[in-house]
Parts: sequence; structure tokens; C-alpha cells
Amino acid sequence: MTDRLAQTPCDNYIFQGVIYFMRNSALCRFLAGSLLAFIALPLALAVEAPRLVQKDGRYALFVEGRPYLILGGQIHNSSAWLSELPQVWESMAALHANTMAAPVYWEQLEPQQGHFDFSIVDQIVEGARAHNLHLVLLWFGTWKNGNMHYVPAWVKEDPKRFPHTIRPDGEPIDVLSPGSRNTLEADKAAFVALMRHLKKIDNEQHTILLIQVENESGNIGSVRDNSAESNREFSGAVPADLLAAVHKQAGTWSQVFGADADEIFQVYHQAKYINEIAAAGKAEFAIPYYINVWIDYPVTALPQRQIDTPGIAYPSGGAVVKVLGLWKALAPSIDMIGPDIYTDDSKVYQEVIKTYLRPDNPLWIPETGRGDSFAKFFFYALGDGAIGFSPFGVDQSGWNILGDQPWKAHAVNFALIEPMSREIAQLEFDGKLKTAVEEPGQSAQELDFRGWQATVAYGFPQYDGQRPPGTKDAHGAALVAQLGPDEFLVTGVDASVNFHLPGKLPWIRSQIITAEQGVYENGVWRPIKLWNGDEDDRGLCFHDKPLVVRVKLGQF
Repeated sequence: MTDRLAQTPCDNYIFQGVIYFMRNSALCRFLAGSLLAFIALPLALAVEAPRLVQKDGRYALFVEGRPYLILGGQIHNSSAWLSELPQVWESMAALHANTMAAPVYWEQLEPQQGHFDFSIVDQIVEGARAHNLHLVLLWFGTWKNGNMHYVPAWVKEDPKRFPHTIRPDGEPIDVLSPGSRNTLEADKAAFVALMRHLKKIDNEQHTILLIQVENESGNIGSVRDNSAESNREFSGAVPADLLAAVHKQAGTWSQVFGADADEIFQVYHQAKYINEIAAAGKAEFAIPYYINVWIDYPVTALPQRQIDTPGIAYPSGGAVVKVLGLWKALAPSIDMIGPDIYTDDSKVYQEVIKTYLRPDNPLWIPETGRGDSFAKFFFYALGDGAIGFSPFGVDQSGWNILGDQPWKAHAVNFALIEPMSREIAQLEFDGKLKTAVEEPGQSAQELDFRGWQATVAYGFPQYDGQRPPGTKDAHGAALVAQLGPDEFLVTGVDASVNFHLPGKLPWIRSQIITAEQGVYENGVWRPIKLWNGDEDDRGLCFHDKPLVVRVKLGQF
């Protein structure tokens, strides 16, 4: 406070005068207090930094002091360049995203050691503000998809100083060893410089919501580093902090962990490496930090991956399901661990969501497929309280590793939710929101609320006395949120919603008092028109337009 007040000689005189009058007059003490409060007002009005908040087992990302739902779009790996940004902004608008996930490349940021170029980062931040977007920034440092492809040339060209991971047969691979202090210090120095710069340019506006530390970290090509130094350590005793985390007795790595020893060795060093980088970054720029995970898919989910082996099927050392708890223990500076989900096998997708949603881990889907078959999982994520959902590759670079998949369905979902995303985030956080998602052969579902039930039916037309037809590709979904004992917010995609009392059919001792189609504007519901007759006689129907209805029910 004193530093803020004593900025000029005039400021000093004002401050000294205030202190004098405070000592000599009750009235002046009142006036002086008012003056001090007025001078401090800009500090009180400072925008609160993004933070994760937990309540009753649920999480929310608070932005500007209230829950925020990330409707994200992650751009292609090589799209964070000035030449690509015009089409990137167009793509975000077409997606109806409110947040863009963009990489920051170590090789671009620090082309010469100790010399930093923040020009592209600045352009991304300024462009996001101009296009009314928030940002998630992804640090492509030591690891990107289990490799070292984004480290600077001065790192790549000096393997003696920055050693590679060594396979069991003695061959080096293009992955840096997490056992190297030189590499850790170099990555950390660059990351800290970036975080310090981000604080300088974004400490008040908070355009940046989250920081991803590395990208799908781990080894592709070897389960662990087999250098002479690593082998000596591997033959020795397991560190005490790891034994405490796993509640095991002392011994060598092989004695304690058996067949999993090599992978646990990699997990231990990798988690502590990333945690140290994250902790140093947070000391400069204190917003939530997370890691993303190339998950270990069952063969049924991705038949093209027939080998379930760390270092081949997924990067060894990453926070896959079997070591998720260990990562949480070893990397406390990482606020979230988010799964990258690229299977549209609905059962597997839901299992992954349930696994990564933990009392100590908010649900955040940082990457998923951009194809239309992935869009319905957005509603599963909302139903489980996700803080956000972000399909990958949703810009028009002309290339996608998963093929030329359209992403129309994601845009439809985001267009529906974006105008009321703040309200949806709050309803999630309050535990008042439920979703229903169509699956093959399941053309209707029930949602249970206190005192009311909602029957969700999929596909059109829905004829009296007949089962609803469902949709051809099982993409229907509905969202229902309870606003009060008899009030609900309802929307959906190719679905109808019928409210009824438990154990009774619709319209038996129950009725719709009002059904308002409307929109939220600056947090206030604005009715557009009432639904009645064909619009609600057979349920509230949501088909080919993004519509939202607020319904009040009654009993008789």
C-alpha cells in the first residue's frame, strides 16, 4: 500500500497530510479513511485471477469470480504462427468457441539460449482479446507426444549436455532423459521466462485461463532411460518419498515394483521433473496448471493399436490410469490431469471420464476427436461436471492426423451452449444439471429430479403410441437443469423432453404452466415467445435449431 501511495512527491505530501489529520480530528480521520479507501479502490476492483474451486465434491473454474465453462478449440500443432492466425480466428468463430488452446514452442521462444522472443505469444494474446476469446496455452518443451521435437536446435545439437533416453540395447532415441539436470534447468528457465512475461501482459485482464505443462509427456521408444547412470540408480534403493506414496517396504526398484519397475522408474523421474517446472512457473504466474495424457486404450477401443506396452502403445511415464494416483502424489503443483480421448467407443469414453473425475482431480477434456461422432460426449462431460471440453485440430490448416473429419456437430453444440455458458457452469457447480445421451438401441431415457422426472426421447417424427425412432447415428442428447422445485431449463439436440410425476404418465396430475423460449443476456433470462400446442403437447422438442426453453410445471 505504501509503495502505491508514495509514487510522486505530491503523493507523499498527500499521504503525510492524511496521517497528520488522522491524529488530530475525528472528522478528518473519517475523511482520511475515505481518501485512503478511494486511493485503494483500483486494487479492490482488480479482476480475480482464474482459479479452481471445489464444493461438495464438484469443481468449477472461476473466471472473474464466477464459474466458467470452457468451450474450447485446440488448433493444430503448427498453427501458432503469424501466417496461420487469420484462419485460426475464423475457425474459432465458426466453432462458436469461447476459448482457444494454442501451443507455445520452446524452439521459437528461445532460439538461442537465454535470448527470448515473445512476439508470437503477444500476437496470440492480443488476437484472442480482439476476438473475445480466452486462452489455454500449451508449453511444448521437453516433451511433445512422447518425443523431443519442439526443443531448440541448441538442445538437439548437444546430446552430451542434454542426453537422450537410451534403449535397453544401448541405442539413443529422440526423447530427452528426465534424469538430466541440465535439461531440466534449461526447460525450467525458458518456462519461467514465459510465465514471467505472461504475468506482465496478462496480470490484470486474465485472458489466459490455464497453462498446460509439456504435452503428452513420456517416452516413445523405450520404457525408461537405460543409460549407465540410470541403470545404477535402478539397481539401488527406491527413494523414500516414492515408498511413502505407494505404501511399500524398502528395496530395489525390481524388488518393490516387479514387472512394473521400469515404468514406475520413468513415472517417478518424469513427474518430479514436471512438478519442479510447474512450481517454478506458478511462482511467477499463479493460475491453474495441468498436464494432458495420451491414455492407454484397450484394444477394443483402438484396434489399430494391438500392443498394450508402455513406450509403444502410449508414452511411458505418462499419467495413464494405472499410475494416475501416483502422479497426483508426486506432482502436487499440477492442478489437473486431463485425458486426451480419441476413441468414439462410448463405453470406453465414459469409463475414461469416470476414472479421471476424482475428488482430487477436476474433469477437463483438453483434447478429443473433432469428428462429428465425438460431439455427443460433450453432453456426457457436462453431466459429470466437466470444467471444459476441447476438440483438437479445429482450424483449417489443411491437414489432420485423423483424416479430413468435419466438425459441424461440435459447432452445433457450442452454438447452443455458448450464449448461456456461464449459467450452465454455475448449474454444474451447484449440482443441478443432468444430461441424457443417446446410445444405439436406446431411443429413450429417464432423468430423475426431486419430485419430477423427465423422459428424453430421440429422433423425429415421434408418433403417438410408438417408440421414438432414435437417430441414425445415435447422436441425440438433452440437457435439463433444475432452477427451482418446479422450474427447469431445457435444451437438446434431436430430442424431446416430457416431464411427469414419478410413477405417472405425462399430463396425469401434472401440467406445464409456462414454457418460455428465450435466451440469457448478461446473466438475465429474456423470454422470446411461449410454447404451446404442437410445440409442447408431445414434449418439448429440439431438432434442427439451437433453442432453449425455461419451463414451469404444476400439479393438480
